[in-house]
Amino acid sequence: MSRYNLWQNNQLYSILKQMDDAEVELDRGAFFGSIKGTLNHLLWGDLLWLSRFAGGDYPKIENASQFIDLYPTISIWSSERFRCDKRIIAWADRLRQVDLTGELTWKSISMEEEVKTPLSLCITHYFNHQTHHRGQVHAMLTAAGQKAPVTDLLFMPEDL
Repeated sequence: MSRYNLWQNNQLYSILKQMDDAEVELDRGAFFGSIKGTLNHLLWGDLLWLSRFAGGDYPKIENASQFIDLYPTISIWSSERFRCDKRIIAWADRLRQVDLTGELTWKSISMEEEVKTPLSLCITHYFNHQTHHRGQVHAMLTAAGQKAPVTDLLFMPEDL
């Protein structure tokens, strides 16, 4: 799933870099408004969860709406996204079955309290969250008249 994530984000960037900023920033009625807002939320969330799983920093925000403009351009988003995706792959490549046992305890930003959840469920949520929000971007791209990328796992190149 870490490689699938990279593949999907690379495909998105190949479309997004050809779009006008206004199209990418247009509020399309999605939960995070625009394509850029949704992608910024997803990248911020990926960095947050990765810090919980593997340590390291993530962009600190004071309220949930700040991540919508965290990376102001698609070019900046793409650079940060690529770095994050490589970190995700490195982390996932080190995982072993035994690493998936136990629980993860963290301070939930949205609930403002400590949460304890099985680690395997947290990791499943991590990759599901990515797919969910990329699905929203896929729909927004289609609505914008763009040819959205192939998302079927079966067609992912083997050399990623």
